[in-house]
Amino acid sequence: AGRMARTTAQDTPQLQVDLLKEEAVSDDSYGTTCDVLILPPSLERPISAEAAAVLARWLRARHAEGAVLASICGGAFLLGETGLLNGRAVTTHWAYADTFRERFPTAILDVDRLLIDGGDIISAGGLMAWTDLGLKLVERYLGPLVMAQTARMLLIDPPGREQRYYSGFAPRMSHGDSAILKAQHFLHEGNGKEARLAVLAKQAGLEERTFLRRFQKATGMTAIDYAQRLRVTKAQELLQFGRLPVERIAWDVGYSDPGAFRKIFHRIVGLTPGEYRQRFHT
Repeated sequence: AGRMARTTAQDTPQLQVDLLKEEAVSDDSYGTTCDVLILPPSLERPISAEAAAVLARWLRARHAEGAVLASICGGAFLLGETGLLNGRAVTTHWAYADTFRERFPTAILDVDRLLIDGGDIISAGGLMAWTDLGLKLVERYLGPLVMAQTARMLLIDPPGREQRYYSGFAPRMSHGDSAILKAQHFLHEGNGKEARLAVLAKQAGLEERTFLRRFQKATGMTAIDYAQRLRVTKAQELLQFGRLPVERIAWDVGYSDPGAFRKIFHRIVGLTPGEYRQRFHT
């Protein structure tokens, strides 16, 4: 991006990237002013509150001085420990959604989005979303032209993707409600095709109103939404690995109205069935 900027305009500011180790910042001895502090992803488990304490204090101080805080994937957990996410929108990898909500219930988590730019706080979703964050920062500091040139050179999409294009359905199964688990198993066996309330409540051995309340509490969603996500997941598989027309796929996953299927698919995935096939078909 720096080289691109120099060919665009001689007076364009240059970017300098430094790698900071924990021991260099934990005692507040690091004296260089940072425009942006990026909290990187990791293949390890998210950082614990205890391990994050010193770093979180240091990050709060830098944020108070005007630094932008940015996180990628599991780096959002360190960002959360700063206490700066109360009432703020944030994203992380979709597989971390439940754990993140438990630890930071006052944050507004949206794992459908790959990148959330809140101005002073930016968060990116999956591990490789660092490319989206990088391009966003290039755009902010070097301008949209340099950002577009950089994306073209690196053969990557400019910011604008969404995490839900790539995320799978990861239902809660370890909630401890054995009755609801029976209904979940029934739904999974049929890919969500049979989702009538009376049938699901019977599978769970519960009265219908009790079933609705307990299903929502256990899974975090309604039974209808749960079934729709199962159907859409099956449809994604058929679109990616097969050549059946969309109308046939809609019927096969349980929708007699292709138009309704397209609307639900777009609401959950963020792409139309045709767009999804064009992007992911193998």
